[in-house]
Amino acid sequence: MSFGDIYNQKILEYAGNLPDLPRLDAPDASARRHSRVCGSTIEIDLSVREGVVAAYGHEVATCALGQTAASIMAHHILGAAADELRLVRTEMLSMLKEDGPPPSGRFADLKYLQPVKDFPQRHASVMLVFDAICDALDQIELQAKSA
Repeated sequence: MSFGDIYNQKILEYAGNLPDLPRLDAPDASARRHSRVCGSTIEIDLSVREGVVAAYGHEVATCALGQTAASIMAHHILGAAADELRLVRTEMLSMLKEDGPPPSGRFADLKYLQPVKDFPQRHASVMLVFDAICDALDQIELQAKSA
């Protein structure tokens, strides 16, 4: 498989249709992730109510692969519980690094990123959004424990 093969039609569609979700004015948590390998950066804001994501905002400056992951997450994150989001991160890592199956359910479209597994140098860019979301969830849980 050549590097160009990872840019399938679905990846290009999602990358080109990244939702415009402005940063939140008063999020429960914010997180920023940066890939030194490719220079991609994502910043996210998260608000959780009654155990599920109630509001989400982002600023995405990534390559097409990072945009695709961010776009799929942005399309489906509202209503997701913390455990579900952590599982998606684990499943993505497994898919990319261990040839595991792609996520299912509301995040099933992440399967279109499966060809990236053959290009380890691109894994960090794909994982930025998942790492940022899990960081924000950790912050929210820590705040809840401290309250």
